[in-house]
Amino acid sequence: MVHGFTQTHETWVDVIDSLKQKFEFIAIDAPNHGDSCDISLNLESGARAIGEAGDKATYIGYSLGGRFCLTLALSEPQKVSRLVLISTTAGIEDKELRLERIRSDEELAKRIEQIGVNQFVDEWLSQPLFAGLNAETNQRKIRLKNTTIGLSSSLRLCGAGRQQPTWSRLKELSMPVLVIAGANDEKYRLLAERLVSEIGSNATIEIIKNSGHTPHLEQPRIFQELLSSFLSNSDSSN
Repeated sequence: MVHGFTQTHETWVDVIDSLKQKFEFIAIDAPNHGDSCDISLNLESGARAIGEAGDKATYIGYSLGGRFCLTLALSEPQKVSRLVLISTTAGIEDKELRLERIRSDEELAKRIEQIGVNQFVDEWLSQPLFAGLNAETNQRKIRLKNTTIGLSSSLRLCGAGRQQPTWSRLKELSMPVLVIAGANDEKYRLLAERLVSEIGSNATIEIIKNSGHTPHLEQPRIFQELLSSFLSNSDSSN
């Protein structure tokens, strides 16, 4: 299980608690986050490190974590028996838009360095992307365990502009794939639909109603049921 930007492995605690009687989970701190705050890796080297930690397994990734898991599934498919992608993308195809995103992430990295983690997390959570979260569900305390250097490094190394687009390679994925997005998150709902279309018949899509970018936090019961069903029913022994 691989979390998103500004989170740590603790984002998954409720999911694991609800399903641990049926499945064994490993939740990690992604590069430059949590206890891995001083491990600076880009998307490709980070994916390799995640694969070393999990070996052959089902990989579940949210947002940034989904980009790590997708990268691993394309580079070392023998390690990924099943794949769950939540609110994520296969990259920005337009070169100019990709460069613009790199510039934007650099400004954001500088912003973190100027104002520190506490204020940045508040600004981050105030985005429309996270309108479905509240003080009880936004996991602010967990996010504050990250560091200024770690988060700024993550943006510079693994921001969406740094991701090489892999849409044309998605048909290489032969393992069962579950793609999840929130119905209220139009951008990532459309990306989820395209991911499934490009992957093919081994991919399934679930759009969670009354949810935005963080379905595992906004609609935890529905998310847990979908995940449990996929892990129980998809054609794999791991």
